[in-house]
Amino acid sequence: MTEDYEVEFVEREEREARFVVRGITPAFANGIRRAMIADVPTFSVDTVRVVENSSVMFDEQISLRLGLVPLTTPVDEFEIGDEVTLSIDVSGPNTAYSGDIVTSDDLVQPADDNVPIIELKDDQRLEAEADAVLDRGREHAKHQGGVAVGYRHLQRVEVVGDKEEFAKEEPEILRGVIEDDGELVATETFDNDLTNRYPGKEVEVHDIPNAFVFHVETDGSFSVDELVTAAIDSLHGRATELKEAVQL
Repeated sequence: MTEDYEVEFVEREEREARFVVRGITPAFANGIRRAMIADVPTFSVDTVRVVENSSVMFDEQISLRLGLVPLTTPVDEFEIGDEVTLSIDVSGPNTAYSGDIVTSDDLVQPADDNVPIIELKDDQRLEAEADAVLDRGREHAKHQGGVAVGYRHLQRVEVVGDKEEFAKEEPEILRGVIEDDGELVATETFDNDLTNRYPGKEVEVHDIPNAFVFHVETDGSFSVDELVTAAIDSLHGRATELKEAVQL
């Protein structure tokens, strides 16, 4: 019954967005959050073969840094367990960056070129080969493409009267997004302090039932739109599978 859901964006960029979803329960909101973290697969370095490492770092440290480089992951182009080979070969004096990584498949490459791996001095060299594997975040945190995924209730602020004539203006801190006269307003626009938006007023804050504000940020493996859509598809697939199993 997706026609009963309403989605409205507050902020929308390639890797970060805030949006309001209405008509869902708290359990479903949490299910979406968990699916974005645990169900949407990404490529990540799994095995590293060091050919030469004359830097000041151990092979294990270099491997860890390679594993922290986000890799682009086209949705529905690969299967779980698929592998792509990466390689890097940099000599000093120079700094090895993620942009120096060479991939065997142009669909899977570093999401950013400026992630530093190691600073190499004169006569130092790093040459390594790695296998990146596609897997889900529930198997390992390195496969979580959603690096910051959270939600909270959408709230409504009601003005209930004027403050007393000589009442002290105490800060009333509120974070997230409020609905004011049908308009969605990010609390940062008034420094998260309700006294800035409603000076001299007494206000009450109420949660709006079944309306949630999601804040989603990705590591660049894919866009926010792709992450959210893939998470919803995952929930739909599991719900369909459960429905068919119950009917057997």
